[in-house]
Amino acid sequence: MKGHSMIHKREFRRRDFLGLASVVTIGLMMTSCDSDTAEKVDTTKSRNGAMDSFKVGDTFKATVPLTFTFLFSDQPTYPYKKDWLLFTKMASDNNVILEPTIVPNSDYEQKRSLLISSGSAPEIIAKTYPGQEAAFVSAGAVLPVSDYVDLMPHFQEKVKKWKLEPEIEALTQEDGKYYVLPGLHEELWPDYSLCLRKDILKKEGLAEPTTWDEFREVLRSLKKSYPDVVPFSDRFKGDCVLNVAAPSFGTVAGWGLVDGLQFDADKKEFGFAAGSGEFKEVVTYFNSLVSEGLMDPESFTQTDDAAIQKFVSGKSFVISANSQNVITYRTSMEQTLGKGNFEIGKITVPGGPAGDIIGGTRLENGIMLNSSVKDKDSFVALIQYIDWLFYSDAGQEFSKWGVEGTTFTKSGGKRQLAADINFQGLNPAGTKDLRVDYGFSGGNFAYGGATELLHSTFNDEELAFQKAMKSKKPRPVAPPVPFNDVDREQATLALTPLKDHVKQNTLKFITGQRGLSEFDAYVKELDSKGQTKYVELANKAYKAYADKK
Repeated sequence: MKGHSMIHKREFRRRDFLGLASVVTIGLMMTSCDSDTAEKVDTTKSRNGAMDSFKVGDTFKATVPLTFTFLFSDQPTYPYKKDWLLFTKMASDNNVILEPTIVPNSDYEQKRSLLISSGSAPEIIAKTYPGQEAAFVSAGAVLPVSDYVDLMPHFQEKVKKWKLEPEIEALTQEDGKYYVLPGLHEELWPDYSLCLRKDILKKEGLAEPTTWDEFREVLRSLKKSYPDVVPFSDRFKGDCVLNVAAPSFGTVAGWGLVDGLQFDADKKEFGFAAGSGEFKEVVTYFNSLVSEGLMDPESFTQTDDAAIQKFVSGKSFVISANSQNVITYRTSMEQTLGKGNFEIGKITVPGGPAGDIIGGTRLENGIMLNSSVKDKDSFVALIQYIDWLFYSDAGQEFSKWGVEGTTFTKSGGKRQLAADINFQGLNPAGTKDLRVDYGFSGGNFAYGGATELLHSTFNDEELAFQKAMKSKKPRPVAPPVPFNDVDREQATLALTPLKDHVKQNTLKFITGQRGLSEFDAYVKELDSKGQTKYVELANKAYKAYADKK
C-alpha cells in the first residue's frame, strides 16, 4: 500500500504539477523537440513479443522473453529486493523482466524530473500523479498514451464501466491528447477524517457530530468539562483538516488547494478559490475554534509527532487521521493510557454550509512512458503488458495480494492471507510480510481497481467508515485547463507567490494574527501578486479547449 506521507496526494488533480520548476521545463526543451511525438507508432509493426489476440480477461504473456526498464520508487519500510516473488512470477507467467532504476521515495519527484530532463529516464515511469506529466509534454519527453489506448482493452473497459470519461477528459493537454495512464478507482475513496476520543464523548453524553457546527458544539462541551484541555490539536500543519472541510463550504483549501482554481459551473469559468467568499467562511470557522480555545493554534505549525503525542497521552481529544493513522494511534495509546482505557475512531466527515460534499478524485497515481518507447520493436507488447498489470482484474489482484495458493487463498470470493504472512495487521501471527518479503501491495503497482478489491484489505472499522461515507456527494470534476507552453510558464510564475501568500494568510486569519476584517485587503494583495492574470490565463486555456470540442 501507500507510504503514508504520500497518501494525501490522491487529492491532486490534473494540473497539480503546474508549479514544477521552470528550469526543468527549459532543460527538457533543450533535450528534445515537439516533432519527436508527432509521428504515431505503426502498431501493425513493432509487434515483437505481442499477443496476436489480446482482449478483456486475457492474461498477457509475451511470445518471446522481453525486458522493460522501470523507474522504481523505493520505500524504506519495504526496500526493493531483486528476488521478490512479484518479479520472479512476472518472469515466469508474463515472460517479462522489469529492469528497475531504484530511486528513494524521499526524493523521487526531483530525481524523476532530472532523469527525464537529461534524456535518461527508464521506459516506464511509475508513481506519477495526474498533473505531474504536464511539465514534460512540450519537450516531447513522454508518450501521448491516449494515441494507443485502442491497444488496452482492460483500461477501456474500466473507463466505460465506471463512467470515468470526465476524469480522463480532465487529463487532456492543449493538443487534445493525454500523457499519463492514471490508476482508476471504481468509486471515490475517502480516507481522511477526524479521529475522536469516542469514550470521552460517551462519558459526556455527546453524540458524534454530523456537521461542522455540531463539531464546534462538541468541542465547546468538552472544553467546559475539561477546562485545562485544548480539545483539538491537529497534525499535517492543518492542511488535512482544511482539505477535508473545504468542499462542504463550497471551496478548496489546504492539501486541496493544488492549482488554486475553482470552477463555477453556472458561470462556466474558473476563479481563484482562496480569494472567494466561501474561503473566507472556512477561515472564519476555524478562527472561531482557535479564538474560543477549542483548537490548538500550534495545529498549523507543530510537527506531526508533537500533535500525535498530545493525542495519545490524553492531552487532546481530536486529531486528523487516515485508516492507518488510527491503528498507529491505538498502538501508542495502549502504551500511554493502557489497553481498554480508551476508545478512538474516525467520524464521518461533517457536512457544511454547501452540503454533504466531499472532495477527491477517482484517479490515482499511475505511469508515464518515455517517448523513446515508440522506437521499440516490442512497443505493442509493452502496451499490452501495462494494460494487463495495471488495469485487468487479475493484474490488480496480483499486484495487491500476490499469488493464489502461495501468498493468499480465495474462497467464495473472499481472500485470506497465507498462515505465515501478515499485511498491515490483517494476520498478526504471520512471521513474513506481504510487502517486505514478497514485494506485493507496494506503491509502484497496487493502485486503483474495483471497490471490492480496495476494501479487501480493510478491517471492519474501516469498512463501516467507508459505508457511512457513501451518503456523501462527491464534488463535480472540473474541466481541463490545458495551457500552451508560453501560458504555462506565466501561470507557473504567478502561482508560486500566490500560494505562498494564501498559506501565510490562512494561518494568520485562523490564529488571529490578522483580523478577519482585513480579508478584503488580503484579496487585493492577491491581485497585486498576479491573481487576476493567473485566472485570465486559466480561463483562456479552458475556453480554447471548450471551443475545440
